[in-house]
Amino acid sequence: MMNSSRRSAFLACLIAVSTIAATATFAQTKTLKFGHDTKPDPFDNPAHACAAVFANIVGADTNGAVEVEIFPSAALGTATEHVQLVRDGVIQATLSSTGPLASYYPRIDVLNMPFAFDSNAMTYEVFDGPFGNALARDIENALGDVVVLGFPDTGGFFAVTNSKRKIETLDDFKNVRIRTMTLPSHQKIVQALGAEAYPLPWGEVYSALQTKTIDGQMNPIPIISFSNFSEVQPYLTLTNHLFSPYTFILNRDFWDGLNENEQRVVGYAATSCIAASRGLSRIIEASDRGLAGLVDKMEVTAFTPQQRQAMKSATQPAFEAHVQENLDVQATKLLGLLKEQLSNTR
Repeated sequence: MMNSSRRSAFLACLIAVSTIAATATFAQTKTLKFGHDTKPDPFDNPAHACAAVFANIVGADTNGAVEVEIFPSAALGTATEHVQLVRDGVIQATLSSTGPLASYYPRIDVLNMPFAFDSNAMTYEVFDGPFGNALARDIENALGDVVVLGFPDTGGFFAVTNSKRKIETLDDFKNVRIRTMTLPSHQKIVQALGAEAYPLPWGEVYSALQTKTIDGQMNPIPIISFSNFSEVQPYLTLTNHLFSPYTFILNRDFWDGLNENEQRVVGYAATSCIAASRGLSRIIEASDRGLAGLVDKMEVTAFTPQQRQAMKSATQPAFEAHVQENLDVQATKLLGLLKEQLSNTR
């Protein structure tokens, strides 16, 4: 039987061994910090739905060896800063829309070809196919310090709202001042439609619409609904003129530090994340938080095929000229690949 001094020594030794084991286990845990700029509710927006599904699968299927910590609501900085933080390894992942990513990778602007897609199903096929793969590899080669895990949905096709008039034709766009991102391509597209482009930071959009500093804006239906634009915008036109997905980027050093199984899990978790973003986007569009909730608050207009073709004919040449004049040869090649796949998926 142990005396008290021997028992105390044994317990101290046991605690020390347990502490070393716990420390070793902790050291083996790889923490993946995931920043995005939307609300932390997986039922509220596609970005957090994507992040939440990704975190759940990675944590479960690596048995806790890789732990995902989500930092929503721009807690760690702006969307543009998130991209730099991923590149620097301060955080390990983010979802970047085309605007923030363009600061680091200008060729992402090729995704803004207007009136390119006829359906959501076509966007899935294009971004999951040869074009999406080529774009991902080009981003990786150009930046050098990220891995692209895919292209989640930001909420669907863009629509245009305004406070001036119902928009059905090109003539209706005249003298309508529409807020755009700072992307030159967005400005070219709005100008080609005959409207006035007014670049403005996102945080200033509602007040500018309210005071009529600007007449309108363009965004996917869920964003229009969540932002309560129906309070200050009586007209909604289902233009479906743009589809701009997120780009899901991961720090390359972090990726290289994962073992083969962990990389496999992260890969298929990203695929599920993308599926979640798409599914939630379609559900929101069909719910009272989407178009069904806006029809009683706004006058909704959809284009006929003939009207859509007129818009396409007015905007696509201006966009292609922008790419040729302001981007490089590789961007022109990517645009050609996009057009080729679009023609094969109709």
